[in-house]
Amino acid sequence: MKPNVLLVTLDQFRGDWTGAAGHPVVRTPNLDQLAAQGVRFARHYSQAAPCGPGRASLYTGTYQMNHRVVGNGTPLDHRFDNVALAARRAGYEPALFGYTDSAVDPRVVDDGDPRLQTYEGILPGFDPVLPLVGDQRPWRRWLDDLGHDVPHSTAALLESESQRSADVSISAFLTDQAIDWIHRRDAPWFAHLSYLRPHPPYAAAGRFAEMYDPADMDPPIPPAEGRHPFHDRLMRVPDLMAPTDADAGRRLRAHYAGMISEVDHQLGRLWTFLRDASQWDRTVVVITSDHGEQLGDHGYVQKAGFFEQSYHIPAIVRDPAATAGHGTTIEMFTENVDVFPTLCDVMGIDVPAQCDGLPLTPFLRGEEPPWWRSAAHWEYDWRTSFIGSGDHQWPWDRRLERQHLAVRRDATAAYVQFGDGSWRCFDLAADPTWRTELHDPAAVLPHAQAMLQWRSVHADRTLADTLIEHGVQGRDPRH
Repeated sequence: MKPNVLLVTLDQFRGDWTGAAGHPVVRTPNLDQLAAQGVRFARHYSQAAPCGPGRASLYTGTYQMNHRVVGNGTPLDHRFDNVALAARRAGYEPALFGYTDSAVDPRVVDDGDPRLQTYEGILPGFDPVLPLVGDQRPWRRWLDDLGHDVPHSTAALLESESQRSADVSISAFLTDQAIDWIHRRDAPWFAHLSYLRPHPPYAAAGRFAEMYDPADMDPPIPPAEGRHPFHDRLMRVPDLMAPTDADAGRRLRAHYAGMISEVDHQLGRLWTFLRDASQWDRTVVVITSDHGEQLGDHGYVQKAGFFEQSYHIPAIVRDPAATAGHGTTIEMFTENVDVFPTLCDVMGIDVPAQCDGLPLTPFLRGEEPPWWRSAAHWEYDWRTSFIGSGDHQWPWDRRLERQHLAVRRDATAAYVQFGDGSWRCFDLAADPTWRTELHDPAAVLPHAQAMLQWRSVHADRTLADTLIEHGVQGRDPRH
């Protein structure tokens, strides 16, 4: 019998803020328990930010340079396969609880299609059992039925979570609905639980708002001197500006920790239900995020730029059929583009040729393949700040392409290449805080060459390995 598949994303979750990762304050007993019973990937990275680009890489298994979703609202090309469509090929009816932030390809819908009014579209292939987008209408109705005063705006609704019991939080509501749906299944199921938290507003629900003393929070990493101009620009963006008051910064971090512990608590409820329903050992569980969170490190909050706080994320996989890897921690570099190929392996179907990622299956079997990658990669594109302003003659004007950077981070250094030709290279062996740079061209050149090779090797190959000559030869283009 096919396994159940549970894909969980925890939005804007930093990879170093769990107990299993060694955080000295944050308590995540249920994620830690899953790590002890599965495989934890300690050096796991998102490939893009913000949400739309990061999720495009997660759902399609492709790097941003191939899927070209560069901002929230950038359409996802309809030609791409994705995890939900693959699940349908495997015989599942994949259900979504939450959101996927997948803007529709405007070439395949009519001008009046309502999906053109929002970037918070549903990834093709998913059955939106509980769509939590826009004004959060299902949660809002539930709160209203329970007699709560419900603020008019979504931002105010989320900011008021601290004033209500955690039993009625947005995470609790999603968990309740998912448990009820799973309880009614009589065949193997595929569910994607896309939790909003610990995404801002920085307001933990109920008792979790008081769970952590701000005084226990470490101060952020200060910005370095001699910064790249783009770094300075990020620190001046209103939505990204870190609190200038130290106490305010600690309160922000305490609420972020509370949001993490609250969503961990909800996952614990889900684990308990699956065990009680005798489904735990029939369910493959995958936990990850779409991107990380700066939390004031390097002078700004949220997710943007090139620092790894915006891209280092948790990843835990528990396959009950692959017990050899249970309880292990993998220090090799893994990426969110690896999730789709892994799920294809789990579901027993071919990995699409479009995928840039690699199945994590060997690690689940307790193996460490010698051919595995030696670095992690991510990209950030800020052209959406310029679209609609200025005269960008199409298609010859390439100024927007310069609003881009790419990062290659290995065990000793992080190389950042900007689209305008500038670069930075951080000496992580000497200073893991990304505040010490390498300047010697001889030392930097191998990192730049490695990035160039990475981009060359991962150019789109969907049809490149196929020949039309006396029939189709080579790779089957359908996979």
